[in-house]
Amino acid sequence: MDLQESRTWILFYLISFVVLLVSVFLTSKGVLMGIGLTMVIVVVGINLMFMLSQVKESTKKKGLMEKVSHFEIDDSENPDELRTPKH
Repeated sequence: MDLQESRTWILFYLISFVVLLVSVFLTSKGVLMGIGLTMVIVVVGINLMFMLSQVKESTKKKGLMEKVSHFEIDDSENPDELRTPKH
């Protein structure tokens, strides 16, 4: 995760935290209880969705980097030449 991407996540989680605080305030006062609970469910669902997508993207990048970084040397043809991995 680079610096620009971490800034985006920090901003996203700060906004999520504020929304959760507002929703908890609304539900604790008994005013607009349905809206407050809906906001909590939506924020938690969106956070979960984003985190799962980041985990999938990270796993995909890691697999691609491992696939690209592995080379085999074929001694029978030309020992100085690198070739792509066997599938």
